[in-house]
Amino acid sequence: MSIFGSSSQGLPRMKPLSSKRHHVVSVLDIGSTKVVCMIGRLSPRKESDVLPGRTHHVEIIGIGHQRSRGMKSGVISDVDAVESVVRLAVDAAERMAGLTVDSLIVNVSAGRIGSDVYTATIDLGGQEVQRGDLKRVLSAASQQSQRRERVILHAVPTGFSLDGERGILDPLGMYGDALGVDIHVVTAERAAMKNLELCINRAHLTVEGLVATPYASGLAALVDDEVELGCAAIDMGGGTTTISVFAQGKLIHTDAIGIGGHHVTTDLARGLSTRIEDAERLKVVHGSAFANGTEEREVVAIPPIGEDDRDLPTQVPRSLLTRIIQARIEEILEMIRDRIHASGFSPVVGKRVVLTGGASQLTGLPEVARRILARNVRIGRPMGVSGLPVAAKGPAFSTAVGLMIYPQVADQEIAVGHGGLFSSGTGNSRMMRVGQWLKESF
Repeated sequence: MSIFGSSSQGLPRMKPLSSKRHHVVSVLDIGSTKVVCMIGRLSPRKESDVLPGRTHHVEIIGIGHQRSRGMKSGVISDVDAVESVVRLAVDAAERMAGLTVDSLIVNVSAGRIGSDVYTATIDLGGQEVQRGDLKRVLSAASQQSQRRERVILHAVPTGFSLDGERGILDPLGMYGDALGVDIHVVTAERAAMKNLELCINRAHLTVEGLVATPYASGLAALVDDEVELGCAAIDMGGGTTTISVFAQGKLIHTDAIGIGGHHVTTDLARGLSTRIEDAERLKVVHGSAFANGTEEREVVAIPPIGEDDRDLPTQVPRSLLTRIIQARIEEILEMIRDRIHASGFSPVVGKRVVLTGGASQLTGLPEVARRILARNVRIGRPMGVSGLPVAAKGPAFSTAVGLMIYPQVADQEIAVGHGGLFSSGTGNSRMMRVGQWLKESF
């Protein structure tokens, strides 16, 4: 089934997880540096203070990852190459798990991810809020978000208001004159999503759902208090850096820029006149985003770019590597700082920022980030799943793990179609019950 059928503005709605059943979930993280497929077994879990709202325990039973090809700054540049690495990653995960994958939850970094809040108010005339009123106000807000050239990835009601009093989670049964709602809508360009689906379909797989990369990485890297009190997760990948802002348990803003760790590598390759693969190794082994006093005395051997065996490595001070790296890292962090400020959510983020993604592992990065962002910074590793091999427990795998967690929170969303709204989940909390209430109209 295509995700771009005539009946829906956006995507297929994921089937809600039964809190009493076991499920097998397959996910695919297509990045500029690597492609990761994970297969997980989801088992029902009891409600607890740790990870409240999570209905299932997630155990990874299969994983496969390949060096990415055919991707540039999160955008597909070679369909054949992407199809090939998707096949290899999925095949490796299938062999490890001992089962076959038909459909996948896939991340979205391309398509100029957009993040907007739409607000609508309806007149109640002093009457009690009924289910039909909830449908009307949600429909009024969501209709504003529909645009022909863009696909809706997520539509999350972030709060209701009654007679101007904001922050109401469940207005059903309350009285007032005016009922309002805020919906956070994440969109992407339709053409980019079609190309992504094409690569998956050519590998004889179907797309079960699409999830914005910043949303997925935030789900894996943030702890409960950060999600509740307000925090920004910054996912520094190879080709893109994404931002997600969470508050009161929900995703309230996303953003992305087309610069990442690979740009640091190419800066080194140019500045040191060496090959890309040698520049990557130098970055990982000797690179730092933060200068210290010993680097002027340390010398690093730079492999020559030519094929002639008689060419000898060049000796340069390690401080030169640091200066090249630091310039690009500071540029990325300054752009992130400015984007957060321009979004208007800077007060919500407060003093809490979590860095994740493969490029966040660069030595000295937290120190530079604290200075530029003027906030407390920690490195976020994927949490909330078991069975990860040691090699997959680092920040580079946050997006893949977040995709695995996503089905448990998907029912916070409402689905937007040409004909209005329809439910995307069963709903476990008061806000999530909105989806159930809308079912009555269809």
